[in-house]
Amino acid sequence: MNLRLTHIALAAALAAGAAQASTQSSTQAASSVRVCTLPGSPSAELDMSVARAVLGTAGITATFASRGIGDESGDDGISAHELAQSLQRDCDVIAGFPRSSVADESSSHLLFSQGYLDSGYVSVTLRDAHAARTSVSPASGKVTIAATWSSPSQLIAVQEKNARFDLENTSALTVDALARGRAQRAIVWYPAVVAYRHAHPHQQFEVTAAESPYADWHLVFASGPGTQSLQKRIDAALTRMRNDGRLAALTRNWALPAGKTTARTTGVTQTLPRADVWKVRGVPAGGSFIKIAATTGGVPPSFDHDQVTHGEHLYADSCAKCHGAKLEGITAPALSGPAFAPAANSHLTIGGIYQYMSTNMPADRPGKMTDEEYADLMAFLLYTNGYEAGSAKLTAQAAQTSTTPLNAGPRE
Repeated sequence: MNLRLTHIALAAALAAGAAQASTQSSTQAASSVRVCTLPGSPSAELDMSVARAVLGTAGITATFASRGIGDESGDDGISAHELAQSLQRDCDVIAGFPRSSVADESSSHLLFSQGYLDSGYVSVTLRDAHAARTSVSPASGKVTIAATWSSPSQLIAVQEKNARFDLENTSALTVDALARGRAQRAIVWYPAVVAYRHAHPHQQFEVTAAESPYADWHLVFASGPGTQSLQKRIDAALTRMRNDGRLAALTRNWALPAGKTTARTTGVTQTLPRADVWKVRGVPAGGSFIKIAATTGGVPPSFDHDQVTHGEHLYADSCAKCHGAKLEGITAPALSGPAFAPAANSHLTIGGIYQYMSTNMPADRPGKMTDEEYADLMAFLLYTNGYEAGSAKLTAQAAQTSTTPLNAGPRE
């Protein structure tokens, strides 16, 4: 599941992007529907199976769209524009829509069902002999972590200390980077591990829960405005299938186990402490936004106006073509405002952002700038996100070691 959107608000942005979706009447939606899936998602096959079973149980005639959302992109990412287009043109309901207890959005224009698959992002390593044969050696003492570009995987990875990153375009390639020894560890959505094992049954992995508020996700049915009747019938069918065990039978090999267990299934060792994070299950359509309390991390490092000016020039030359002239995001995520680092979700640190940027950016030539240039670019990002310039210059060391949460606010 690699949603080609900003890290923290990806589910919210998906929902907002569907605001212009055409409205079906409740009567139409409840009698016959067109179903789309996310074809690049590793759970796409499961999503179709669940949709057939649930809609059949609900007595709803289902037609699966010949093209799925994001087919044109060629990877497993989708944009908000593609989502809105698909809801207007191809489908009435989306099976396999990802929701998060952190990246939820109370003002969504989409309607959501109960969750049918509890899953999330995990930390994966190779098991036993496989690790000994293929594991790469740390570069400069840093562990190489594979992550999926512009997804929660990347967001979780940049919180890691003493790491360098191997960014891949899809979750399948992220697992493959680990399997082929390009990385020592991978942060990836768990169904991607299951799907990889299906294709490579001899590959062995060790899987543990990723320690991040952005790790936990569940899959639901989503539809546009005016489909309350449809979603009520889907929820009733989900409840019935959950009670009679059919839902568990369909999703058994895909879901993370509840509680702290160690089980060996399909070649995967799972040691997964699970918190009670599914606070949005069963809430009315629209959900609720669960805020994460701000953490303390000291005073942000100082930077001056000259650095902001120089950083703005560096950004225009090397970053704007992907991130947008106004940091709004184009082919790469936005770098300003709540879509970048909301004040309510202050788990990204200034040091984490700097480390990631100086190691992996710009994408066409990572590490091409000097330490001083990356520091000036960081000063520009801080200023743009509401931090005030001071009299002291920002050094690369001060930026890299800062544990202050990055809370993006408006630039007045």
